[in-house]
Amino acid sequence: MTAESTFLRHEPCPTCGSGDNLARYSDGHAVCFTADCNHYERGNGTALDFAPRKPTRTLEMTGVIAAIPDRRVSLAVAKRYGVTVEYDTKGTVVKHHYPYYDKDTGSVIGTKVRSVANKQFYATGGFDNAGLFGQQAFKGGGKYVTITEGETDALAVNEMFDGKWPVVSIRSGASGAAKDIKANLEWLESFDNVIICFDNDKPGQEAAKVVLNLFTPNKAKNVTLPMKDAGDMLKSGQVQSFVKEWWNAKAFRPDGIVSGLDTWDMLQEQRDVKSIPYPWECLNAFTYGFRRKELVTITSGSGMGKSQIMRELEHYLLKNTEDRIGILALEEDIPKTTLGIMSIEANKLLHIPEVRGTVTPEEERGYWDQTFGLDRLHLLDHFGSTSEDDLLGRIRYMARGLDCKWIILDHLSIVVSDQANGDERKAIDSIMTNLRKIVQETGVGLFLVSHLRRPSGQKAHEDGGKISLGELRGSASIAQLSDMVIGLERDQQNADATVRNTTTVRVLKNRFSGLTGPACYLYYDNDSGRMIETACPASDDKAEF
Repeated sequence: MTAESTFLRHEPCPTCGSGDNLARYSDGHAVCFTADCNHYERGNGTALDFAPRKPTRTLEMTGVIAAIPDRRVSLAVAKRYGVTVEYDTKGTVVKHHYPYYDKDTGSVIGTKVRSVANKQFYATGGFDNAGLFGQQAFKGGGKYVTITEGETDALAVNEMFDGKWPVVSIRSGASGAAKDIKANLEWLESFDNVIICFDNDKPGQEAAKVVLNLFTPNKAKNVTLPMKDAGDMLKSGQVQSFVKEWWNAKAFRPDGIVSGLDTWDMLQEQRDVKSIPYPWECLNAFTYGFRRKELVTITSGSGMGKSQIMRELEHYLLKNTEDRIGILALEEDIPKTTLGIMSIEANKLLHIPEVRGTVTPEEERGYWDQTFGLDRLHLLDHFGSTSEDDLLGRIRYMARGLDCKWIILDHLSIVVSDQANGDERKAIDSIMTNLRKIVQETGVGLFLVSHLRRPSGQKAHEDGGKISLGELRGSASIAQLSDMVIGLERDQQNADATVRNTTTVRVLKNRFSGLTGPACYLYYDNDSGRMIETACPASDDKAEF
């Protein structure tokens, strides 16, 4: 660093994850002031493997102890914590100084300085033996101690409780919460109850889950605020609301442990789970329809009508719900998918030139208006294989960014075709696990098309051979992680045209009702291109019903 280099701004640190502890200087170099984070960048922007000795700001503790009106913090609270304010020549508050004290000597060794104008923090002095912010103001032991994510929040909580109980703050933000608390765990454990009051955002709540694990069981509780943080609640005058939420802080339980008392509310939530019937009543008798947060796998041999059934479902969802639908058809381009769904609406095979030629432009536009013109279908413009991460990112975007309630992925095998590295099973295990996570995280209903292995020593699936779960191609995880598995069987070479065009729908797995077996028959109408529910066709084989 040269003598001419001056501080410019605060930035997120790429190493420790701090949101604003990386200081950028005029010559281009940068250094992170988070404790024990050695991230340093030369002026050309490259990081050093080993940071040189950090430039340390001289301890800055100026100004006077005074109330902080813009934070609604009283003089009494500011005095309790030793917080000072600095004025400019016009008497305007320009900086707040938040002191950190050496745990052994009791002297100020470091400060966090907040600039009022840009609301940015920077650190001065050192923090090697510093306690938590505010720790010096309170003796160890007692009934309650509250831990916040920032200094201003600690002041706010203490203000809202009129200084009744100790309130301290971690120093390094959410990313350094666990380290800060571990360094002061003995003092914190001396209290009967530890109340975690971090920011109500993703980093804050994730950090809260981590630090809650550090304490003796049943000691730590977590506050979930209706606003971002305690400081916002004080400034908004929501003191009573904050106090209520503080008293309602939930005792920590490891993930996956649920109190029996919570099951009633969970049970009531299930009343709102709506089943959407399949377009074919016979299938509904087995499945009771399909639901969000379910993963349904459709499987069959080649050329058995999987994609056509998917189009029927896409069209049915479009016409019978108000939901948005995401479609990832990896083996066909967008125009083909578009014509396929429009054909369901028209009851005509619009992809066949002779049929499309009989449709006027006005009629064709009408079919489009009644499907894609509703602006509830979202399609992936991609043909062929794709990476797992890319695909999962697209699905998450459809679910969260576009608010799609239903996702259709056709098909699984092509996703892993270029990334299996000779181990298709491992690749499928990975993507099925992540698809299951997406279903649980986002609440979407996911329809997945999967292929079958060729049966050994048995009738081929294309010749009417029966499907079993063990024939799912690639991995047993497809069956394990699916809520429902539906197989399609058809004898494509049968001399009887009716038999040739009739698909047996077999429920192979049914987590919802437990019913499995042949559920119904669907007849493919060559004129309309529709899958129509029908009776068992006459054939050499006996019906299984």
